[in-house]
Amino acid sequence: MAQIPADVVIVTAAADSARAYDFVSRVFAPNVGIDEDPVTGSAHTVLAPYWAERLRHTSLVGLQGSQRLGLVGVELAGDRVIVSGRAVTVLDGVLTAAAHLAWGRAE
Repeated sequence: MAQIPADVVIVTAAADSARAYDFVSRVFAPNVGIDEDPVTGSAHTVLAPYWAERLRHTSLVGLQGSQRLGLVGVELAGDRVIVSGRAVTVLDGVLTAAAHLAWGRAE
Protein backbone atom coordinates (compact mmCIF):
# COMPACT_ATOMS: atom_id res chain seq x y z
CA MET A 1 0.00 0.00 0.00
CA ALA A 2 2.78 2.45 0.87
CA GLN A 3 4.01 2.29 -2.74
CA ILE A 4 0.74 3.75 -4.03
CA PRO A 5 1.27 7.51 -4.55
CA ALA A 6 -1.70 8.60 -2.43
CA ASP A 7 -2.23 9.70 1.15
CA VAL A 8 -5.37 7.59 1.58
CA VAL A 9 -6.54 4.45 -0.21
CA ILE A 10 -10.17 3.36 0.18
CA VAL A 11 -11.09 -0.17 -0.91
CA THR A 12 -14.82 -0.85 -1.26
CA ALA A 13 -17.32 -3.39 -2.60
CA ALA A 14 -21.05 -3.95 -2.58
CA ALA A 15 -22.31 -6.15 0.24
CA ASP A 16 -24.18 -9.40 -0.28
CA SER A 17 -27.88 -8.63 -0.65
CA ALA A 18 -28.80 -10.56 2.53
CA ARG A 19 -26.65 -8.32 4.78
CA ALA A 20 -27.73 -5.56 7.15
CA TYR A 21 -25.40 -3.16 5.34
CA ASP A 22 -25.13 -1.99 1.73
CA PHE A 23 -21.39 -1.84 1.13
CA VAL A 24 -18.08 -2.70 2.79
CA SER A 25 -14.84 -0.75 2.93
CA ARG A 26 -11.36 -0.59 4.36
CA VAL A 27 -9.21 2.53 4.64
CA PHE A 28 -5.41 2.60 4.50
CA ALA A 29 -3.10 5.62 4.89
CA PRO A 30 0.44 4.31 5.50
CA ASN A 31 2.02 7.34 3.79
CA VAL A 32 0.67 9.56 6.59
CA GLY A 33 1.42 7.13 9.42
CA ILE A 34 -1.87 5.22 9.61
CA ASP A 35 -1.51 1.62 8.44
CA GLU A 36 -5.28 1.08 8.60
CA ASP A 37 -7.95 3.40 9.96
CA PRO A 38 -10.47 1.27 11.86
CA VAL A 39 -13.67 3.27 11.25
CA THR A 40 -13.53 6.42 9.14
CA GLY A 41 -16.51 8.78 8.94
CA SER A 42 -14.75 11.06 6.47
CA ALA A 43 -14.17 8.16 4.04
CA HIS A 44 -17.89 7.47 4.14
CA THR A 45 -18.62 11.02 2.93
CA VAL A 46 -16.88 9.97 -0.30
CA LEU A 47 -18.40 6.49 -0.36
CA ALA A 48 -21.99 7.72 0.16
CA PRO A 49 -22.49 9.41 -3.24
CA TYR A 50 -20.50 6.65 -4.97
CA TRP A 51 -22.75 3.87 -3.63
CA ALA A 52 -25.96 5.94 -3.71
CA GLU A 53 -25.59 6.31 -7.47
CA ARG A 54 -24.90 2.60 -7.99
CA LEU A 55 -27.47 1.22 -5.54
CA ARG A 56 -30.08 3.92 -6.19
CA HIS A 57 -30.61 4.73 -2.50
CA THR A 58 -29.96 8.00 -0.67
CA SER A 59 -29.76 6.36 2.76
CA LEU A 60 -27.18 3.59 3.17
CA VAL A 61 -25.21 1.65 5.76
CA GLY A 62 -21.53 0.85 5.29
CA LEU A 63 -19.46 -1.71 7.17
CA GLN A 64 -15.81 -0.80 7.61
CA GLY A 65 -14.12 -4.17 7.86
CA SER A 66 -11.08 -3.42 9.98
CA GLN A 67 -10.14 -5.46 13.03
CA ARG A 68 -12.46 -3.25 15.11
CA LEU A 69 -15.40 -3.31 12.61
CA GLY A 70 -17.83 -0.43 12.46
CA LEU A 71 -21.21 0.30 10.93
CA VAL A 72 -21.58 3.81 9.52
CA GLY A 73 -24.90 5.22 8.39
CA VAL A 74 -24.85 7.76 5.57
CA GLU A 75 -27.62 9.83 4.04
CA LEU A 76 -27.39 12.20 1.10
CA ALA A 77 -28.94 15.58 1.87
CA GLY A 78 -28.47 17.80 -1.17
CA ASP A 79 -24.75 18.46 -1.53
CA ARG A 80 -24.05 17.18 2.00
CA VAL A 81 -23.68 13.76 3.57
CA ILE A 82 -25.08 13.07 7.02
CA VAL A 83 -22.94 10.51 8.85
CA SER A 84 -24.29 8.54 11.80
CA GLY A 85 -23.21 5.69 14.01
CA ARG A 86 -21.82 4.83 17.40
CA ALA A 87 -18.67 6.61 18.53
CA VAL A 88 -16.31 6.69 21.48
CA THR A 89 -14.95 10.00 22.77
CA VAL A 90 -11.16 9.78 22.97
CA LEU A 91 -10.43 13.47 23.54
CA ASP A 92 -12.55 16.27 24.94
CA GLY A 93 -11.44 19.86 25.31
CA VAL A 94 -11.74 23.48 24.28
CA LEU A 95 -9.68 25.05 21.51
CA THR A 96 -9.14 28.80 21.60
CA ALA A 97 -7.36 31.13 19.23
CA ALA A 98 -6.64 34.83 19.01
CA ALA A 99 -9.57 36.70 17.46
CA HIS A 100 -7.51 39.02 15.21
CA LEU A 101 -4.29 37.98 13.56
CA ALA A 102 -2.32 40.21 11.22
CA TRP A 103 0.84 38.84 9.67
CA GLY A 104 1.42 36.44 12.53
CA ARG A 105 0.98 38.99 15.35
CA ALA A 106 -2.00 39.22 17.67
CA GLU A 107 -3.56 42.68 17.69
